[in-house]
Amino acid sequence: MLQLDRVDVCYGSFKALTQVSMTVGAGELVVLLGANGAGKTTLFNTISGLLKPTAGSITLEGKRIDGLKPSGLVAAGVVHCPEGRKLFPQMSVSQNLALGAYLHRRDGEGNKRNLKEVLDLFPILHDKRNQPAGSLSGGQQQMVAIGRALMSRPRLLMLDEPSLGLAPLVVNQMFEVISRINKSGTSVLLAEQNAFAALKIAHRAYVIEGGSLVMEGDQQAMLGNEAVRKAYIGA
Repeated sequence: MLQLDRVDVCYGSFKALTQVSMTVGAGELVVLLGANGAGKTTLFNTISGLLKPTAGSITLEGKRIDGLKPSGLVAAGVVHCPEGRKLFPQMSVSQNLALGAYLHRRDGEGNKRNLKEVLDLFPILHDKRNQPAGSLSGGQQQMVAIGRALMSRPRLLMLDEPSLGLAPLVVNQMFEVISRINKSGTSVLLAEQNAFAALKIAHRAYVIEGGSLVMEGDQQAMLGNEAVRKAYIGA
């Protein structure tokens, strides 16, 4: 579905990504592992059109997308749920979710179905739907952020550090939901520091260090890799 071919990204004279080549297949859940500052968010921002590559190409089902604006990427089915949630805190949960459906705003029936699916994934949001998003707990806000992204009807959902700052019990619930989203047919690219939890639900994974991909493998290979375990799992 998604293919990056030797992508470079620069901030001025600083090269943030170097010769990044990777794929996400249809129906896959692919994890991107890396420490803070390794380039995960830069890579996500590049795929979603917030940054432009200085070299290389990005294709979606064989068509170049690295020249599209972020709105064009969303219309193509590439949806980015950013680190830090980026909600509108004074707006209600329902209003935040509705923003995700902006490109489909004329499809009232379709949006009702999508909203029901989101609330089935996150039942607590039904009771919180009229509350300001900023009044919710961190875990509930992350649910709203993912729900908003799902309202855009992604074919490829990019999740940047969804477990950041959440309690362990909530983290486990979050990864269960991400796995359900993937099993429903949505391809997922997940950037995550909680490597063990992420790898347990992944098909494949890449490791990024210093803006370059240094390792890749399927779930079992990465879980069994001593370097990965020492660096990212602590075992």
